[in-house]
Amino acid sequence: MGQGQRERVATSLTGAVGEEIGGFLAPVDAELERRYPGDPGTRQPVHTVYVPGDDFAADTLRVWGGRALAALDEHAPDAASFAAVLGLDGALAEDVYGRVRAKLEREPVEDLRVDFEDGYGNRPDAEEDETAARAARLIAAAHAAGTAAPYMGVRVKCMEAAVRDRGIRTLDIFLTGLMDTGGLPDGLVLTLPKVTYAEQVTAMARLLDAFEKARGLEPGRIGFEIQIETSQAVLAADGTATVARMIQAAGGRATGLHYGTFDYSACLGVSAAHQASDHPAADHAKAVMQVAAAGTGVRVSDGSTNVLPVGPTEQVHDAWRLHYGLTRRALARAYYQGWDMHPGHLPTRYAAVFAFYREGFARAADRLARYAGRAGGDVMDEPATAKALAGYLLRGLDCGALDIADLAGPYGLSRAVLEQFASPRHGDLTGSA
Repeated sequence: MGQGQRERVATSLTGAVGEEIGGFLAPVDAELERRYPGDPGTRQPVHTVYVPGDDFAADTLRVWGGRALAALDEHAPDAASFAAVLGLDGALAEDVYGRVRAKLEREPVEDLRVDFEDGYGNRPDAEEDETAARAARLIAAAHAAGTAAPYMGVRVKCMEAAVRDRGIRTLDIFLTGLMDTGGLPDGLVLTLPKVTYAEQVTAMARLLDAFEKARGLEPGRIGFEIQIETSQAVLAADGTATVARMIQAAGGRATGLHYGTFDYSACLGVSAAHQASDHPAADHAKAVMQVAAAGTGVRVSDGSTNVLPVGPTEQVHDAWRLHYGLTRRALARAYYQGWDMHPGHLPTRYAAVFAFYREGFARAADRLARYAGRAGGDVMDEPATAKALAGYLLRGLDCGALDIADLAGPYGLSRAVLEQFASPRHGDLTGSA
């Protein structure tokens, strides 16, 4: 056989069979594209900070960063003392401590939610009206000045009958205020709490659709997070996973599922002393959320701890160890976001996140570089693993745990290469362009 010629192989099926199968599966192909578009490829913040509406001010981000730095100065003034609290190795401790301080100075909060629900309570209508309008003005001003957090927005009251109208009005005032002060900013995030039925999600989607039509916005412009705080949100009366139906009920607007540690625990009758994000009930809820959200582009967030790092140094250190351990535990379970309720939580949030990526990036980068170069190694990676490795490295870059120099020089990995492997075309995990 001449060079370049291929040996003809025998087949038994005609081309019509493949066409018939393709026609039969065409609706499934379309359904897969619609329901499971994959991760959006955008940055996911490592945390969400909730600030009561009446406490939110123009300097809130700077104040939180300053208070976090002051906590470090008082209770862990150098890398060695911080490492002793958290059990970090020497070289890693120096790196992590320096990055934590730099982060608190540069970008102390990645995601901030002005709270009009539990943290705000029920106020006179005129007072909540003004607070919502002020929140819009302050967020718009922060974006105009370049001082906004990467993600900012509001949590309004839920869709239950008693507070529904108040929540709708607050959201309307807030969004209208943004539109009248330069338009909706990038990084706008809305949170719908205490969702129990998928129809409440549909109602929120319809509300946002009505606002977009009223203001001439592109359909689907405004997304929202769903807070999972009730048992019915996880398991419906018929035994099905309500949270999966909620994602579909959002009509493409759902951006996240946020676990509500204390409301959910109380709903199940867990005593106050045992309400925590590592309780078995919490693990079950988040596992269901994670499976329901997989492939949909909806991200899952862990909840919070209510043990605050305040008081004498020994007490602060105990709270830091708890928060650090819970954050590392969540990261290992692929919950890359959580809630922080106090400025004193910021040092251990970033320490846990930075250590998680600093400890593993060299191994991950080497494996991905070998996979990209089709080189051998002591682990036989598959395309799906390459996707996970690239996603891990991108998250490290986004939060400041890694620098591109960590990856480019030693491993030849650029951000473009990472994005190519992390977000392949649908049905293609090879990372090919």
